[in-house]
Amino acid sequence: MLNDKTILITGGTGSFGKKFLEMIFEKYQPKKVIIYSRDEFKQSVMQTEYRNKVDMSRVRFFIGDVRDKERLMRAMHGVDYVIHAAAMKQVPTCEYNPMEAVKTNIHGAQNVIDAALDCNVKKVVALSTDKAVNPINLYGGTKLVSDKLFIAANAYSGQTGTIFSVVRYGNVAGSRGSVIPIWQNILDTGSNTLGVTDMRMTRFWITLRQGVELVFKALAESKGGETYISKIPSFHIGDLAQAMSLNTLGKEAEIKEIGIREGEKLHEVMVTSDDSRMTYEYDEHYIVYPHYNWSNQADILPGGQVVTEGFEYNSGTNKEWLSVEQLQQALKEMDD
Repeated sequence: MLNDKTILITGGTGSFGKKFLEMIFEKYQPKKVIIYSRDEFKQSVMQTEYRNKVDMSRVRFFIGDVRDKERLMRAMHGVDYVIHAAAMKQVPTCEYNPMEAVKTNIHGAQNVIDAALDCNVKKVVALSTDKAVNPINLYGGTKLVSDKLFIAANAYSGQTGTIFSVVRYGNVAGSRGSVIPIWQNILDTGSNTLGVTDMRMTRFWITLRQGVELVFKALAESKGGETYISKIPSFHIGDLAQAMSLNTLGKEAEIKEIGIREGEKLHEVMVTSDDSRMTYEYDEHYIVYPHYNWSNQADILPGGQVVTEGFEYNSGTNKEWLSVEQLQQALKEMDD
């Protein structure tokens, strides 16, 4: 699928972009991979880090911002596939800099869409977040708009034009901004006290590798407008704290409940009950199909079954859970 193809990743120096670069060379022989981002230092670090890991003769680094449509047009010239990972993601940062979040997450999304359409890109996969589902903070609100833009973009591309789809997941285990590296730094100092916002809190467990695999699936089979969600286990945030403490210090942590933060949810929701009418369950994932007059029932991929009306995919009511012992093993595998 991606052999001899040119792929561009916006925000490519982030956790996802790094894992994607590693995995695409494991599985395919791409013609070229373009890392598009605005931080020259991170690009320099990434070039050094991957010098002996991948074929760097087929990797290009473009300085650019998704706010800059002209630069995107230049970068997408001759590109076959685009993965849109660039975004302002920190909830407090978006709350205190709302217009900057709008410029990157909404206007930037529109620029990516326009550039992809004008450059005849074959497929675009945009990364979404659980926070775009029933949003209660500005980050989630901007990503909801972004998701809607990418899905509706299929109406502009025609039957043989660019195909746009979305991949949605929550905080990725071990990624920048997740709680795991924060707690690990605390434990590495020898401290056995970890702050948990609320002991009732649950989250889905997904690794970077699983996130990239879902993007590969969307690139391979999407027909336009789908939102892909992985079927993954849940865990209690307090259990994660204990698993990390046991792995690092050999004893359970002392948990200090510090209170839920502004804009933070107790549970991650990936599919709402209102979306259940257009949600199909497959062996390893769900797909929410578009509900527009341009969408076609014939585009529903085989092998799935529509979920029951009112179904909600929620980390607090999930059927599959990770115990403390399973989290210990998952953390070790993540480090391998």
